[in-house]
Amino acid sequence: MLHSLFERLDQIIPLGRVSAHCDIPCKIYDPVHAQIAVLTMIRMIDLLNELPEKDLSKQQQATFARLIEQKEEHGKKLKEEVRIIWGDYFKQPQLDQFPEIHSLTHEIMMLASVVKQESDKDAALKLLDKVNRFAEIFWETKGVKTYKADCPYLPELPTVYPDLKP
Repeated sequence: MLHSLFERLDQIIPLGRVSAHCDIPCKIYDPVHAQIAVLTMIRMIDLLNELPEKDLSKQQQATFARLIEQKEEHGKKLKEEVRIIWGDYFKQPQLDQFPEIHSLTHEIMMLASVVKQESDKDAALKLLDKVNRFAEIFWETKGVKTYKADCPYLPELPTVYPDLKP
């Protein structure tokens, strides 16, 4: 009904046609979500490794299923966050400054798939290193220095943070 009304109005007062393609260009990007996602994946692996290897109780089976689900979910989130920053934020000046960003992004995507498919802590730690490098590059393109510190929650691993002090 509303469409018909606008069509009639357009016949009386021709309206210019517009089209747009955007992802709401708010320009708000931050790799912290990807970093938290990989840290969560590592924590899920740690918790999975605390479970017995066989003869799980029903409660342990339920815990196992939830841990796997969360590892999967955070793997997807990590890939989405990195893909958005890589695809929407990085433009030619940043690509010229950091030509490694394409291969680094690809390595993150591949490692995230491995960590989702398996419970390989070594692969997850490599993934954290790659995501931390991605964060360093991101912040450097914005002229923001970074520092590395252990995250203040389990798994308490080195994580890159922006140094936002004036």
